[in-house]
Order: sequence, then C-alpha cells, then structure tokens
Amino acid sequence: MQEVKAFLEHNAHEYEDFGAYSEERCDYPTFAINAAGAIAAGRCDMGIFICGTGIGMSIAANKIPKIRAAVCNDCYSAEMARAHNNANVLALGSRVVGQGLALKIVSEFLSRGFDGGRHEHRVDMINNLDAEGIS
Repeated sequence: MQEVKAFLEHNAHEYEDFGAYSEERCDYPTFAINAAGAIAAGRCDMGIFICGTGIGMSIAANKIPKIRAAVCNDCYSAEMARAHNNANVLALGSRVVGQGLALKIVSEFLSRGFDGGRHEHRVDMINNLDAEGIS
C-alpha cells in the first residue's frame, strides 16, 4: 500500500522501507525478519508490516525477541494493541482492509501510547519469554 508511505511522509513520520518493491510473489518472512530485526536492534522504534492478510508477517515478526506484532483490521484493535500490549509492530492485510480504513488504523496505532499501569506487568511477562522461553 503506497498510500501508507504517502501518509507517513505527509505527517512527517520518518521511516525506513524494507520492501517489497514489486507485485511479484515473494517470501514475506524475509521482509518481516529484516524489519523486525531493525526494531529489535533499536534502529527503528516501530513498524508497519503489510502482506495479504497481515497474519504471516505478524507470525514471522513475533519470532524476533523484543517484537510485539499485532494484526489489526479495525481502529479499536490498533488502539488497544498500543494502549494495553505496547505493540511495536502493526500488521495490516492489504486484501482485508481498504485504503481508507488502513490509513485510519495506521493513524490510530501511531498516535496512541502505552497506558502502562496494570498492563505493564503483562507486557513484562511477554517480554520475559524472549530471554527465558518456556519449559
């Protein structure tokens, strides 16, 4: 969705584009891993990942430590992903949401902060999985 890039530029959001640059078939995990790696390394604060449904990108991204990716197909989910889960990746499905709704979801995600408070403990539990895993 080139409209998302235009929205980011229009609203003076700095971004790094990790591709894909054509409509040809590609392996989305490669793009998700590269972009999520930049977030995990602190080179980027958050990401917007777009594929057909957003699901594959979010699954791949969530394999990277320090990433909390959420698929959001509506504004309320985007708001709660940030407010309650401190999500740092928004995954969108270009075959699921239209251009207008996608831009509203992106706007909501980028404008909302983390509420902290009672949610902090839960996010810490999720983050601890990066180091501890489960047994």
